[in-house]
Amino acid sequence: MIIRESVKIGDKTVTLETGRIAKQAQGSVLVTCGETVVLVTACGTMEARPGIDFLPLSVDYVEKTYAAGRIPGGFFKREGRLRDDEILVSRLIDRPCRPLFPDGYRNEIQVVATVLSVDKNNPSDVLGMIGASCALHISPIPWDGPIASLRVGRVDGKFIANPTYEETEKGDINIVVSATRTAIVMVEGECGEISEADFADAIFFGKDAVQGVIDLQDRMREAVGQAKWSFKKVEAPAGLIDRVKAVSQQGIKEACSIRDKGARYLKFKEVKKQTVAALAPEFVGQESFIKEEYEEHRYNVMREQVVYEGQRVDGRDLTTVRPISIEVGFLPRTHGSTLFTRGETQAICVATLGTSRDEQRIDGLVEENWKRFLLHYNFPPFSVGEVKPMRGPGRREIGHGHLAERALARMLPTKEEFPYTIRLVSEITESNGSSSMATVCGGALAMMDAGIPIKAPVAGVAMGLIMLSDKYAVLTDILGDEDHLGDMDFKVCGTEKGITAIQMDIKISGLTREVVEKALSQAKAGRLHVLSKMNETLSTHRADLSQHAPRITQVKVKPDQIRTVIGPGGKMIKAIVDQTGCSIDIDDDGTVSIASPDSESVLKAIEIIKNLTMTPEVGETYKAKVVRIEPYGAFLEFAPGKDGLLHVSEVDYTRVENIEDYMQMGSEVDVKIIEVDREGRVRFSRKALLPKPEGYVEPPAGDRGPRRDDRGGGGRGGPRRDGGGGRGGPRR
Repeated sequence: MIIRESVKIGDKTVTLETGRIAKQAQGSVLVTCGETVVLVTACGTMEARPGIDFLPLSVDYVEKTYAAGRIPGGFFKREGRLRDDEILVSRLIDRPCRPLFPDGYRNEIQVVATVLSVDKNNPSDVLGMIGASCALHISPIPWDGPIASLRVGRVDGKFIANPTYEETEKGDINIVVSATRTAIVMVEGECGEISEADFADAIFFGKDAVQGVIDLQDRMREAVGQAKWSFKKVEAPAGLIDRVKAVSQQGIKEACSIRDKGARYLKFKEVKKQTVAALAPEFVGQESFIKEEYEEHRYNVMREQVVYEGQRVDGRDLTTVRPISIEVGFLPRTHGSTLFTRGETQAICVATLGTSRDEQRIDGLVEENWKRFLLHYNFPPFSVGEVKPMRGPGRREIGHGHLAERALARMLPTKEEFPYTIRLVSEITESNGSSSMATVCGGALAMMDAGIPIKAPVAGVAMGLIMLSDKYAVLTDILGDEDHLGDMDFKVCGTEKGITAIQMDIKISGLTREVVEKALSQAKAGRLHVLSKMNETLSTHRADLSQHAPRITQVKVKPDQIRTVIGPGGKMIKAIVDQTGCSIDIDDDGTVSIASPDSESVLKAIEIIKNLTMTPEVGETYKAKVVRIEPYGAFLEFAPGKDGLLHVSEVDYTRVENIEDYMQMGSEVDVKIIEVDREGRVRFSRKALLPKPEGYVEPPAGDRGPRRDDRGGGGRGGPRRDGGGGRGGPRR
């Protein structure tokens, strides 16, 4: 049975269909908006995966290039590993879905979203999110949905549900919101320094706009009628929970008062070991339950201590930011660097400047583009005292780097204002809570240290939430423990003026507007505190670029002169690079970017390029080089690849019988242009720059005309096939 339903989101129609494609999956939905089509499937196993203590959920969002009528680049001409953009959307789908599986569920689940068709108006990411929810909802897999997602934009002060690509570019808000029928469950996006009030309005506009999608999913589930698989969490033996509490309570309390992370973790492990040893004889063969209940009790003790006593594990109150230490110019040979430390979280952030040839080509689904700002976040295992293989960045590292990149991107100068490619690398050297926010702070400072004229410093702070049945607490600048035991991870980045990026993940059923507004207000206070500490160290960008950074100077040539600068087979531009040591890039509009740390080399390259592209005019003087001598005169190179004729009649005021009495090959001669004909051929005069002899009378025009021995030179170097541009060239 094929079921097809449609719903309006803003002015867009979204259609969900099931029962026609991928019928062997437990849940399968085809989502369409305009000409963008995404197939989303959900499959699961009926048995738990043994030996694990986490939910084995995998989500993959895959863009097929045929969807946009393109053939993949590269040697193999087929899609390979997921690109960063696909990984980021996979995370967007995963994060709101994961908390809604039953506690203790250990059966494997796989969600695959495949983009089958895409237009240039309707983004496919939110369609994949809607499809994932619907596929899980209509499947027999236990899941407490549905949810619905959309992108919120704002253009000219008006909120737009699921804006087009063009509207997103124009707007100052670009956030993705996921919500249930009653509350917000996930938010991620970037903004143009908007206020906290505007942000709250945006996400609740999104919540209201998706309610029709939730109703549609419920109708589809009723029509499909698949019963959910039964699941009941295996409970610990009677009496074990109370015994674990009694044995471990005091030790957990003592560990919670230890501020140092390493010492606190050692104490927790010691108490856990003692608890297992004490209860193992009493509950034979139940060691796994003892350990599980110990972790549950530790979790509850820490949560209750925060909410009811206002005391966090490191001794802070709910709103205090950890001590901050900042060192700029930390690394001597980099273009810009910062060592940013906040509590037990530390990042070395390094800014590197490059030319346009360092830009990254993004082979996107809709179109190819070039990226001039790159932020790479690295999280080595030693940052948390662990040992594990290092095999490149994982999904978490890609996601954290993307959040930091979004936070900083809107503060960058335009390419016209600052024609550099910028790469930021964040090396996390120590981590205990929100290393991504340390990356934002350290990254802004590293760019300012490099002399990059960012519009304003940007800081970030991670907020947490612990919600009990009768009370809740919002935490500023959370630790790793508080991230694990909390109900929300809420990262807010921005300037003094407003929010530039945000990421919010909810582990409970959702957030009310009251909680969101309190968290935003508290986050603003924390962000302004961090900015004040940053400003104490470096409040604006340095006046000059680092001495180790390339200096880029731009000159303009006419588009039809680009080929002259490049030369046949690139010979001319290679020669300029060899002579000056500069890096040279030429845009299609004739913008020539010359980069080198040595200003003299840049000036030399500019002079060569200007000479190459100059248009000779009558009356200009040059110190030209003799490149060829003929009986009727000498050919002089006055600019690279450009020469003209100095006829014997223009060498001196007296008759010249042998021009080599005046100049030799390779010698330099001061000359003046006296004629440029319609074909661009240049005629020089040396005598025009000499004092006229007393009593000298100009000969009649006929006497100064061409002589018979100049071999058809015509007094102007002769009509040459190359138009005078190639050191004499072939003569007729």
